[in-house]
Amino acid sequence: MDKSAGEGDLVKTMDSFSDADFKRTILSALRLLVVITLVAAPLVWWKMGWQSAVLLMVGALISGSGLFEWLRLMTAVMVRMDGGGKAKPMGLILFGFFLRLGLTVVLLYVSLKILNGSVYALAAGLALGVFALTVEGLRLMKAWTV
Repeated sequence: MDKSAGEGDLVKTMDSFSDADFKRTILSALRLLVVITLVAAPLVWWKMGWQSAVLLMVGALISGSGLFEWLRLMTAVMVRMDGGGKAKPMGLILFGFFLRLGLTVVLLYVSLKILNGSVYALAAGLALGVFALTVEGLRLMKAWTV
């Protein structure tokens, strides 16, 4: 029995990092973001009030939509670079990206103007996306180096 074939399956390299791996990482980060938000929102509501809990959810929604837009944008770029599949028009994807960016600014302004909750809860919601992506990145590093 030759163990060299099995060893190649255990040790991954960046050359074998695929579009599916990228998509799986972003979707896992989105799932983690949702789970943390569902756990944290009732705690924030209990400690700081419902306005702060809503601000936390608004921040998490903005952060999650940013991750999802990043997934769409990078998927379109990778399809164009690979040249193997049918690419969506880049103009439509960029329009969606800038539209989401504009809606984010409006949502931030309206939520801060109407809700009298803690700005720290909003900042925590915004930071949850970065945290979830960092956790997934660390999981990738562990899976690819061990």
